[in-house]
Amino acid sequence: MNVFDITVKNNKGEEVALSSYRGKVLLIVNTATGCGFTPQYEGLEALYKKYKDQGLEILDFPCNQFFGQAPGSDEEIHQFCTLKYNTTFPRFQKIDVKGKDASPLFVYLSTAKNGKEKGKKPSWNFNKYLISKSGDFVKHFGSMTKPEELSADIEAELAK
Repeated sequence: MNVFDITVKNNKGEEVALSSYRGKVLLIVNTATGCGFTPQYEGLEALYKKYKDQGLEILDFPCNQFFGQAPGSDEEIHQFCTLKYNTTFPRFQKIDVKGKDASPLFVYLSTAKNGKEKGKKPSWNFNKYLISKSGDFVKHFGSMTKPEELSADIEAELAK
């Protein structure tokens, strides 16, 4: 199993097979609009602009499980991100990333292994997961890792 075996819903409620991203390097992020890490949207958008044409996709999954820091509807979250941070990468429906109702995507990301790296459950907002062009887990980055610190890892995956 890998990411491409999973289907999620976009922020309009439409089903999206993650296999539609086959051949792209993915950066999957659990986000929140009212968190101290919310300004990371700026860095994520900068990464997206820099690497999108080379095959990077950033997938934004809002989550309200960490002290209710992603309030509002999917549309309100989308408006906030596009108006305040000018984000252009795909945003998906608000989900749970831990617990009994965790999205199958985040269950996979929390338990994935690639030989030297192991996935981790998000302990807070803005955990980042790098996924290979073939849909396999590559690396986990915690909330404290700023998007601009990911360039070398992204470039390495894009070069494969």
